[in-house]
Amino acid sequence: MEKKEDIALLVDDVSVNYQRDNVLWNINFSLPKASMTALIGPNGAGKTSLMHAIMGIVKPLCGTISIFGKPLSQNKKNIAFVPQKEAVDWNFPISVLDVVLMGRYHFLGFIKWFSKKDKKEALELLEQLDMLKHAYKPIAELSGGQQKRVFIARALLQKADIMLFDEPFAGIDQTTEMALLEWMQTLKKQGMTLLVVHHDILSVKNYFPRTLLLNRVLIGSGPTSKVLTAENLEKAYGAKGHLLEEVIALSSKKMQGF
Repeated sequence: MEKKEDIALLVDDVSVNYQRDNVLWNINFSLPKASMTALIGPNGAGKTSLMHAIMGIVKPLCGTISIFGKPLSQNKKNIAFVPQKEAVDWNFPISVLDVVLMGRYHFLGFIKWFSKKDKKEALELLEQLDMLKHAYKPIAELSGGQQKRVFIARALLQKADIMLFDEPFAGIDQTTEMALLEWMQTLKKQGMTLLVVHHDILSVKNYFPRTLLLNRVLIGSGPTSKVLTAENLEKAYGAKGHLLEEVIALSSKKMQGF
């Protein structure tokens, strides 16, 4: 169990109700500082609802959420969010640079005007992500992978210590997925705490040291090797869990024999 001072995010007995339907029940877990955790579970398991509760977008029915030992209401600035592609209105006429600058909204004063320093840092992040040449293009003109990089730049400009990713690998090719995984590992090494909604269990096993397994209740939390057991997968996915466990085992053998 992590020491109190080593915990970045603490979710304590949280339940979430949406349109009179109990989406999440009594969720308890903690994420250590500078960790990289996958959030997995079947469709309808409540993964996005959990993300929204951590962001303060949805108010839990009960329970508390703490960020570095402080209540969520006092420390929201320390969480950055990279949303699903489907959660964004791509028809809205906004440039790539403007999207990135949105990461500074929490820090703007009453006048709500970006400084030269804000713009300089936004352009530097775009350059790091190989997106500088697209800075003044409409966000809607970019590919799915490029759009993901723009929203990562926005999250980084917020300078938060916790980053939440909601299905960042959906709709992108394998090359882009690997590039994003490398970026996530770099962010972890820099001290950030990452929570990533993911669907590919084999990828989770290979690249994520920690896992949260969810299906309305928390089935497992901790080191991935201890969470992704046949028993836990069956609890989360039903009969399909056995097939998933077999795929993981077979894939692992193939990789060892490569």
